[in-house]
Amino acid sequence: MAGSLGDLVLVGAGGFAGSVMRYALGGAVHRLVPLSAFPYGTLAVNGLGCLVIGLLVGLSDARNVIGPQMRLFLFLGVLGGFTTFSTFGHETMALLRDGERLAAAGNVGLQLFVGLGCAWGGYALASTT
Repeated sequence: MAGSLGDLVLVGAGGFAGSVMRYALGGAVHRLVPLSAFPYGTLAVNGLGCLVIGLLVGLSDARNVIGPQMRLFLFLGVLGGFTTFSTFGHETMALLRDGERLAAAGNVGLQLFVGLGCAWGGYALASTT
């Protein structure tokens, strides 16, 4: 269930900022490595997003310096718009930290399988219409 209108605005504004940053960083990386078929821009965005969410969650947990509205803006908005891979990385690390190794492995496997399967399925669907 969605939060208040103010919460939705925070997430939306953060998502806008994160998406713009993803576009800018991904493009900059692709310009640095223009002839590569490997998606280095996406790799850079995903890696940076995971690093930032790890740092921010660590600071928030250890020092309680990030309040609920700022968490919405930064974690769901900015980093959600920047890359959902950061959320995947954080959730998997949280499972590992809680001793849930099987659930963490399942999360990795399912995210990979479902993500690639959906990407393939969407591509296949688009190719047949």
